[in-house]
Amino acid sequence: MSHVPDSLVRMARTTLSQAEARRTALAAQGLGGARSGATGGRSLSAAIARMGVLQIDSVNVFARSHYMPLFSRVGSYDPARLDRLVFRKGRASRPAPYVEYIAHEAAFMPVEDWPLWAFRRADVTARSGRWGAWAAAPDNADVIARVRAELADRGPLRPADIESVVRTARGGPWWDWDHAKRALEYLWAGGEVAIAGREGFERVYGLAEHIVPPHLLGVDVARPDAVRELVRRAAKAYGVATLSDLNDYYRLRDQRAVQAAVDDLVDAGELSPVRVEGWTNAAGRPLPAWIHRDARVPRRIEQATLLTPFDPVVWFRDRAERLFDFHYRIEIYVPQPKRRYGYYSLPVLVDDRVAGRIDLKAERKASALRVQSAWWEEHASAGHAAERIAAEVARAAAWQGLERVTVSRWGDASDHLAAALDAERHEHANAKGM
Repeated sequence: MSHVPDSLVRMARTTLSQAEARRTALAAQGLGGARSGATGGRSLSAAIARMGVLQIDSVNVFARSHYMPLFSRVGSYDPARLDRLVFRKGRASRPAPYVEYIAHEAAFMPVEDWPLWAFRRADVTARSGRWGAWAAAPDNADVIARVRAELADRGPLRPADIESVVRTARGGPWWDWDHAKRALEYLWAGGEVAIAGREGFERVYGLAEHIVPPHLLGVDVARPDAVRELVRRAAKAYGVATLSDLNDYYRLRDQRAVQAAVDDLVDAGELSPVRVEGWTNAAGRPLPAWIHRDARVPRRIEQATLLTPFDPVVWFRDRAERLFDFHYRIEIYVPQPKRRYGYYSLPVLVDDRVAGRIDLKAERKASALRVQSAWWEEHASAGHAAERIAAEVARAAAWQGLERVTVSRWGDASDHLAAALDAERHEHANAKGM
């Protein structure tokens, strides 16, 4: 049973073992504690606050990615409660508590953080990066102007609702839905537009002035101050981190600015340099790392849980390798015969190690959770972990309202897991001939 370790030690040392670094990182992320399954908005908001952002992904094989980190941290909560928090249609007079922005990749973030991202919006409107050439083209500039004017006139809209851009059967403008979508995404990234909510899983776009509270509009945090605050949050969320870790958490992509922020935070006493066993560069030299003053190292982590590929624990693949010796790539774009682990395999955390990976698929009509493949990591002890992982898979099925679990014969952990679950078996295309 998961529980908060009895003894937590505030860090005041200059070296950490790799195991201590793992436990520090997991505790900072809110993993390893009791999972009550509380459905209250406060519990969910507290977990999101600890992570800072909740990344969104459209893949819905088992459960959409933004639902998973909360399951990992609070247990079998009601997903409808999260929907009410993050999908609430907001307007300036009655704002929703969260808004979508590129705060890692596309993610839910507190609407109060809007001023922090002025520097990212400025980079977009300066026509830098991927938006530059597209937004500057004369035809596209006309599309952008038409979309902007229609949102001002009609209020929040889906891309398909943009009448001034989408070509009709009788002719009309020489644009299509894709142009409307690109214009909306450009205006959203640049801050003229915000997400007013979603219909199904489709974004509804509106002018920011109609959605973001007036007291947040035009109150831009200067770039150095914003970067310092985001680095501070990343350091707290990670517990212990390298410069590249801190640079990636909010996709700042500016190592010099991040280093300057780290230096300021060290001077302020919020961060302290620390050496982590095994964290070295290509030349074998120790990687500089820092620990947050609030970081604690549990004597142990006792929890088995599934992670989404977009959980902060593993979303930066270099860090996942340093912390867990875990090489992870998503195979959704790999042709099926060439997949090594499965379409959308989920890391499985057992205590403070990633013990394996499981490819799950929810068959709603059959009310079945299909374990499409199951694999052990090299260090994992099958006898120790199989029962605990099986219990977590059963919890995941129940959380999704699925009545039974079936297990394929693909993967070196599939037999162990099927036995622990006493589950029926099914065939999987990749397992044929094995």
